[in-house]
Amino acid sequence: MSQSDHSLSRRQFLADGCKVSAGVLAAGALASCTTPKKTGAIPTLKPFGANDRINIAVIGARSRGWAITGDCLALPGIHLKAICDPDGNVLDKRAAEIEKKKGYKPDTYKDMRKMFEDPQIDAVLIGTPNHWHALATVWACQAGKHVFVEKPACHNVFEGRKMVEAARKYNRLVQVGFQNRSMRSVRKAMAFLHEGGIGDIYMARGLCYKPRDPIGICKDGIGTGPDYTYYAFNSKGENYTAEYMANVDYDKWTGPAPLQPFNYNRFHYNWHWNYLYGGGDIANQGPHQFDVARWGLNKQEHPMRISSFGTLMPIKSDQDTPHTQTASFEYADKVIFVFEVRGLYANEEMGVGVGNFFYGSKGWMWINGTKWATFFGRKNEPGPTSDASEEDTAADPMNVAGAGGGGHMGNFVAALRSGKVSDLTADIEQGFMSSALPALANISYRVGRTIHFDGKKERIIDDSEADKLLTRKYRKPYVVPDVV
Repeated sequence: MSQSDHSLSRRQFLADGCKVSAGVLAAGALASCTTPKKTGAIPTLKPFGANDRINIAVIGARSRGWAITGDCLALPGIHLKAICDPDGNVLDKRAAEIEKKKGYKPDTYKDMRKMFEDPQIDAVLIGTPNHWHALATVWACQAGKHVFVEKPACHNVFEGRKMVEAARKYNRLVQVGFQNRSMRSVRKAMAFLHEGGIGDIYMARGLCYKPRDPIGICKDGIGTGPDYTYYAFNSKGENYTAEYMANVDYDKWTGPAPLQPFNYNRFHYNWHWNYLYGGGDIANQGPHQFDVARWGLNKQEHPMRISSFGTLMPIKSDQDTPHTQTASFEYADKVIFVFEVRGLYANEEMGVGVGNFFYGSKGWMWINGTKWATFFGRKNEPGPTSDASEEDTAADPMNVAGAGGGGHMGNFVAALRSGKVSDLTADIEQGFMSSALPALANISYRVGRTIHFDGKKERIIDDSEADKLLTRKYRKPYVVPDVV
């Protein structure tokens, strides 16, 4: 995509005095809110020189966000300017770690809008819960920052489209954390498929056979010591006390979602199993395999018909996403894609538990991580397979045009230095198209019927209940706008 030379508006964030009921906030403290306003100008997209320092910031530093920060800091010329997390306990811990390891202390923020005011920050890494991905990306683009956002790109279809629009309007590079896109062996497998290696592909399958312990049942409220019991089957023994939560801005953690009483099972990590913030494993581990499937099918359009069903086993648990879920997608040319989640116990297929299968007119292929193999004819004669020397991992950088070193994060940094959207292996448009698939599957599952999708208009046909789930009701001031 060509890059325009027009100047861009810069977003400033000013105080607005937004208040939330103290009785709802778990930490019992009110947080000030700000409303963004546009002033000034953002520089046009331009490359960073090979020796230029790139100042980054991370939003969401507890788990995945901190992992991708480590990947980025391992590359030359990268400086961590700031850390943002509404959990001050995490914030303090990560800042101390950087000071000890790097010899400097990054700026710290609980409010990303304040952080975006820093003109020295060039790019942000977003490792928040899914419900924050879109708004954080839009705000970052409006503030002139480039973005690396973890998968899935978006929590719903509307948000994904707004992310694409923001990236294009504000001329920013936005990379999505689909790491397979930057793996040498997977790229070779995709090239083999696209060159007709197994013939005309008529079907793809994605597997997420990943047993997880039930999250159990937790009381609303804050832990008060040994008399306070969490009925969690996984026996993590975590207890978010009043002292801990006093350093958490729960309003900002909740952001665009409805503000609920604090509950451990709606907080760190377990948010994955609640539709307010995540979407179950079909929207957690699943997006990686959704992306590989769509990539292998070479589909640059949305499916026209989606059907999903599943089951939430009668286990005492706060989880509202299914343990087992199957989704099917039909494209206009009758090519189909089937995805399956098995979250309790399951067998592997051909040694593949989390991976993909492709079926063509000549043969078929399985992909498991960086390994792949093909088989042909009625007798399943072995065909081309992955080369052990190319079965790279995140620690073994891939080498493709424009990628640079350091795997997927290396690709993002290399694109920052070239200033070319075309150098990104997982640009936001691709990231959105793949992330829309689990979002659509969850809509079908939640309404309990097949949905018909108009991919050009990105609307569900003749089903107002399902169509409403393409977006959500946003909580002010955390609103993903219609016009970015």
